Amino acid sequence: MIMQRLWSKVNKTDTCWEWTACKSRGYGQINIDGKLKLAHRVVYELLVSEIPKDKVIDHLCRNKACVNPKHLEVVTQRENTLRGIGPTARLAKRTHCKNGHEYTAENTTMSSIHGRRCMQCNRDIAKRYYWTHKLSAT
Repeated sequence: MIMQRLWSKVNKTDTCWEWTACKSRGYGQINIDGKLKLAHRVVYELLVSEIPKDKVIDHLCRNKACVNPKHLEVVTQRENTLRGIGPTARLAKRTHCKNGHEYTAENTTMSSIHGRRCMQCNRDIAKRYYWTHKLSAT
């Protein structure tokens, strides 16, 4: 019964299998046993395999409403985020800071407030602060 209900809400094309029913933020939803579940996860588990608790599904086609298992891949949340086009992914893909210093293991630090930081820029800021306040104190 679930399969018949599920497939009645899918428009299969040559590429994406578009979810045509209820959606939230672009992702298809289906009610199973009184619980709303993400349609792409339900289809993946029915046709491919169980999704580990610590994993998510990445839409390789970038279509959130797609439930085609060939377009879905099990990945970590980090991998899914970095594959995206959002601010976190864009910042992670940068190889140099805004002042042109390369992000290397030796020149990069992590801050819980600012994220990835260039150590050369941090030193430059500290020097400017020191000299500004030293001169104003005299």
